[in-house]
Amino acid sequence: QVQLVESGGGLVQPGGSLRLSCAASGSIRFRFFAMSWHRQAPGKQRELVAAIDNSGNTNYADSVKGRFTISRDNGKYTMYLQMNTLKPEDTAVYYCNAVETQSYWGQGTQVTVSS
Repeated sequence: QVQLVESGGGLVQPGGSLRLSCAASGSIRFRFFAMSWHRQAPGKQRELVAAIDNSGNTNYADSVKGRFTISRDNGKYTMYLQMNTLKPEDTAVYYCNAVETQSYWGQGTQVTVSS
């Protein structure tokens, strides 16, 4: 069973930066996982923010292109999301997802962008 634990969320002012981490455990097959970050704001559906496949190919939601960077360290079984130039509309709970033969979700980490 794969467990995912997000960290790095918090309160930041508009224009600030945060780095989220997603640590995986329970499987040595991390390097084969397709990984992604999703977010859900109050009253809205969960949406894809960024994804990285097992070859390192990435894609981003239009709303975060040029501001967010997704990466992974297979040796550390960890995925990251560097978020720069944060906006109030980035406020949400951020979840990581891992997919191989099954889909796994973390518990989420709150990101609040406010002055």
